[in-house]
Amino acid sequence: MDFIIKILHDTLYFSGPIILCTLGGLLAYKAGVINIGLEGMMMFGGFIATLIIFTTQSWWLGLIAAVVLAIILGILYSYFGITMKGNFIITGFAINLLAVAIGRYTLALMRRIDISIILVPGIMNPNIRLWLIDDIPIIGRILSNHPLFTYIAFLMIIVVHVVMYHTKFGVYMRVVGENEEAAKSVGIRTNRIKYYSIILGSILCAFAGFNVAVEQLAAFTPAITAGTGFIAIAAFFCGNGSPLKSSLYAILFGLAKSLAVNLSIRIGGIATLLEIIPYLTIVIVLTGVALTRYKKSLIRGLHHE
Repeated sequence: MDFIIKILHDTLYFSGPIILCTLGGLLAYKAGVINIGLEGMMMFGGFIATLIIFTTQSWWLGLIAAVVLAIILGILYSYFGITMKGNFIITGFAINLLAVAIGRYTLALMRRIDISIILVPGIMNPNIRLWLIDDIPIIGRILSNHPLFTYIAFLMIIVVHVVMYHTKFGVYMRVVGENEEAAKSVGIRTNRIKYYSIILGSILCAFAGFNVAVEQLAAFTPAITAGTGFIAIAAFFCGNGSPLKSSLYAILFGLAKSLAVNLSIRIGGIATLLEIIPYLTIVIVLTGVALTRYKKSLIRGLHHE
């Protein structure tokens, strides 16, 4: 029983950054842009946060720096992709490669293998115990004692859903993504909507990077993202752009990672083989979703005939 509880607890723990990245990419996706730079934006968020905290010993300054850099990256990505009509895929990969390059170069300048902030006050144990829930048997052990941004990640599912389906901005975003020419014809400033969507998504990616680098690892290395940005793309693709469905897929991938980590602790020697579980899960889920959609399209085609 303890093993199952640990797996479920770690599922929420690992799902946090995936959910944040998924929602960040989803905002751009609903506005008609696939943000391939999610991985780099997340890494930049973790990098600048740990660097500022390491330098200033301030948790808040690190978070503010991550948000500011995310806004700058969102503007740059939007400028090259929207204003300059560049290729979004190339621009996204450029951000991903730049994040790794700057991270490694900074570590080389500092002559360190990582930027560790574990000795900064308040970083060692950032987990939050939920009042009342913490005392409930089993449920308390699963839901309580997580970092702040893990809880924020699950809260953002509701926030993004409300923004997307119950606000004017959300309506404009979906209209732009579904039919940009029709949106222009009714006076919607499509480029502005795309800019805002990408920038908001970039901030969520920065939160994901902060969650992993500061709250989970208390250190930055160029490997902190571990493909989270691409897992997020798979999640919102499988969820068909719905915040709730996409987040469920993100949690599924979080479960896969939790299984990989916890099973590796138990079996020892061949533990490295289990690292493929999250990525194998992505392949299986994407294949299943693609086959299901293809089958549905065939059925609709037969009905039309």
